[in-house]
Amino acid sequence: MFDTLVLSLPTRDSTLRMRVWRALKESGCAVLRDGVYLLPTANGDGAALERLEKEIRTYGGFALRLQAVPKATSEQARLQALFDRTSQYADLIEAIGTTKASLPRLGPKRGRTATRRLEQAVQKLTRIDFFPGQAKEQAAAAVADLKARYAELHSPTEPRASMRGLRRANLADYQKRVWATRKTPWVDRLASAWLIKRFIDRDARFAWLERPSALPKKAVGFDFDGAEFTHVKNRVTFEVLLAAFSLQDDAALQSIAKAVHFLDVGGIPVADARAVETMLKGAREKAKSDDALLAEAMRTLDLLYSGYNSAAT
Repeated sequence: MFDTLVLSLPTRDSTLRMRVWRALKESGCAVLRDGVYLLPTANGDGAALERLEKEIRTYGGFALRLQAVPKATSEQARLQALFDRTSQYADLIEAIGTTKASLPRLGPKRGRTATRRLEQAVQKLTRIDFFPGQAKEQAAAAVADLKARYAELHSPTEPRASMRGLRRANLADYQKRVWATRKTPWVDRLASAWLIKRFIDRDARFAWLERPSALPKKAVGFDFDGAEFTHVKNRVTFEVLLAAFSLQDDAALQSIAKAVHFLDVGGIPVADARAVETMLKGAREKAKSDDALLAEAMRTLDLLYSGYNSAAT
């Protein structure tokens, strides 16, 4: 169910038009068509529409509040899609990434100001995200990473921001190990295995499990419930490994992480993601075993990393 405001403003009153436009934007209204605005009844600010209705009438405009009740699931989905904030979150996450990279040269005062400004911008958007999804979680994680980076640079003696279940791993403890995950690997497991082999344990060997309980003794489990490295909150296993082994500052790896995240759990679309998925599907069709699939995926991800690395330099 949606609260609906139908309005028509006096053409000569530019002050009123600007005030109404700002109020509609701040309340998170969606535009159904020119002069028709929606807010979800359950979690929108219906009182804001009531105040606007009265104000518009006071200044000689037309305003009428109604209730829109979708008659079918498809109609509900169509109206709900009008409130999609994904592109706004994507813009904020890009700004957060830029600021994070700039923190060393910004210094403590300007860096603190920039960090707080972006945190407040995410909070403001969150308040009008009436149907939140992965994009919101990605933005929250990006802000947490930004704050942690600021603390690392400028408050080294203060307690660090919580990594929300993540832990730092000692690279020396993970050399020449057997790494085990579920059989028939797909995007997150394939990318994680590639990351392990290329950046964490170059002598790694892999075991493909029928079930988690078959984990070999002393093997390092990844990407299954109860594994040593697996999803934490909004982060997929690839992102958890990046954080655990302090690889987040590699811009090319971060670009791959965004694609892996989108393909594994959704969220903010990534331009290259579908192409990567198509290439991995081709590898899956060609490969006759999980080891062969990983070998093909390694080549694809090597090329992807090289491309991103070239673009970043």
